[in-house]
Amino acid sequence: MPDDRENARRAWHIPEELWEHIERLLPSRKPHPLVCQRPRVEDRQAMAAIFFGLRLGCPWNALNETGMCSSSSAHRRVQEWTKADVFRALWESGLAAYGPCRGLIGSGWRGTAR
Repeated sequence: MPDDRENARRAWHIPEELWEHIERLLPSRKPHPLVCQRPRVEDRQAMAAIFFGLRLGCPWNALNETGMCSSSSAHRRVQEWTKADVFRALWESGLAAYGPCRGLIGSGWRGTAR
C-alpha cells in the first residue's frame, strides 16, 4: 500500500512531454572534482519538488517530509537555475506556445522582453 511520500511523488510527477521541454532549458553541469561526493539529486526530481513547493506555498523544509528531494537540494537548484534563467525561459516558451492559441500574443512577439 503506497504511503504519503509515494503519493506525493506520484501526484507531482512531471509528464514526459513537459520534462523533455524543461530538460532542454537546463544548463549542463560540470562533474564534481571530488569523487566521494553524494550523488546529485536527479534534475527531474528536483524540479518536481520545486513545483510542489511553489504550488502549495510550503516552506522549503517541508520538502524533506515528501521524500521527493531535500530542502537544501531544491533550494540550491532554484538558485542555480534562476541564475541560468531557466525559469524565465520556461515562462517565455510557455507564453510563446499558449499566447497565439488564445490571441494574447501577436506574431511579432519574440519572447525577449525583460
